[in-house]
Amino acid sequence: MAKNIILSIAAFASLVAAAPTRLQQRAADVYNNYRGDGTTNAGWPDSSAWGSFDELWNANLPLMRQSCGWNGWGADNSDQEISDIQSAIKQVSANTGVDNRFILAIVMQESKGCVRVPTTNNGVVNPGLMQSHNGSGSCVGVNPCPSNQIFQMIQDGTAGTPAGDGLQQTLAQAAGHYGGANSAAYYAAARLYNSGSVDYSNLGNGFTSVACYADDVANRLTGWTLAASQCSP
Repeated sequence: MAKNIILSIAAFASLVAAAPTRLQQRAADVYNNYRGDGTTNAGWPDSSAWGSFDELWNANLPLMRQSCGWNGWGADNSDQEISDIQSAIKQVSANTGVDNRFILAIVMQESKGCVRVPTTNNGVVNPGLMQSHNGSGSCVGVNPCPSNQIFQMIQDGTAGTPAGDGLQQTLAQAAGHYGGANSAAYYAAARLYNSGSVDYSNLGNGFTSVACYADDVANRLTGWTLAASQCSP
């Protein structure tokens, strides 16, 4: 997938956090540097350490409300657009069997949840909330973003497109390696989604893509939002 669109942590410095959720009390907004094959034996978090969807959604909600403007991508998401993102994630998750928390983590990794995120092109056109592989869903310069386009962005990134894999396909491939859709398979699926290739012994090998991508996703699943990244591939 497209190289991660990086949002400066400094841009969020003025954000006032809400009262801590159970997730923040348990895991806090911290970044852990992971190495190796994605397994718990290598120190990566088991899925039991992930937040619930509601916990992760609430932790990321303040970012989704302001990420468009902070990045210069247009008007900030409206409450309706944010509600449509949540509905689309839940519906596509139910349709594909991909964990809704994983979909949310990829949305935040790829676009910071901004419905008007620009389309990138590093040899492949990557539009929308999940910077999908030549997908049709996009709201660049569109305000308000229609609910059908928001759904299409999540559909393209999760179920895949005629041109390339989505999370459903990368997770199936990784699960085949690990013998099931365990937490390591999700981290490897993120690696595949970003780079199209995976070194199962070293998920920090980004090939020509973002080296810290799998690390970032693992951290997002345990509550990371604004803390400085400690990833040093």
